[in-house]
Amino acid sequence: MRRAMLSEFWYYFSQNKGAVIGLVVFSIIVFLAVFAPIIAPHSPSLQNRQALILPPAWMDGGSWSYPLGTDAVGRDIFSRLIFGARFSLFIGVVVVALSVSVGVFVGLIAGFFRGWIDTAIMRVMDVILAFPSLLLALVLVAILGPGLTNAMIAIALILQPHFVRLTRAAVLSEREREYVISARVAGAGKLRLMFVTILPNCLAPLIVQGTLAFSNAILDAAALGFLGVGAQPPTPEWGTMLAEAREFILRAWWVVTFPGLAILTTVLAINLMGDGLRDALDPKLKQS
Repeated sequence: MRRAMLSEFWYYFSQNKGAVIGLVVFSIIVFLAVFAPIIAPHSPSLQNRQALILPPAWMDGGSWSYPLGTDAVGRDIFSRLIFGARFSLFIGVVVVALSVSVGVFVGLIAGFFRGWIDTAIMRVMDVILAFPSLLLALVLVAILGPGLTNAMIAIALILQPHFVRLTRAAVLSEREREYVISARVAGAGKLRLMFVTILPNCLAPLIVQGTLAFSNAILDAAALGFLGVGAQPPTPEWGTMLAEAREFILRAWWVVTFPGLAILTTVLAINLMGDGLRDALDPKLKQS
């Protein structure tokens, strides 16, 4: 049964060629991140004062020892990008785990109990959503203090309302269905109804939203790093790399371009995968 479900899922997922390409690219990024100490030719913090702002290897003056060139203090950009993938993926995983776990729990409570509890929770979520996400994240990091951990907490908080609203909407559509009423008549408790009966039938849209939140977390973390309140130098995080390279945009394009391309490629691959997951998990989009 499980094999048949996986086979059906892969069939609908693979119909979206963009999603397959996104999966391949994302798998390569994960592979590079996991085996970064083996693949990277240099330490991400190793400085070579004899090779400052060295161009990529295919340009005049470049060296294959530094295939994508070096930055202003002689660090290998290629090695820093590979190690930066670790930070970006770690940020995405932690932020999604926090926002999903809290958001789903709060959304379940709001949708199941309704009444003043639902009203109070949703008004708080509306207040959070009323602020521009990056501005709110900046305020939270300013209160908590700059750093990667506080940046992840702030991003998780601004992404959480989306999961609350989505879970609440799914619970409201499921709570009066026959199978829920049957479980209630059979004597199932409230916790069992919420987490065992209703929640599994709400997972499909949450999984899709989780992939979008993953890419948003990477973008927001890069933005906070660029503004100087996220990961702090010399951490090889892509947004921090962009911030350090701002003054060299005109004279050393590679210092800015490659971290930007890394962010673009990763976020695009995740979004393409999200489209494929939507096609594979949404019964309304499945073709007979």
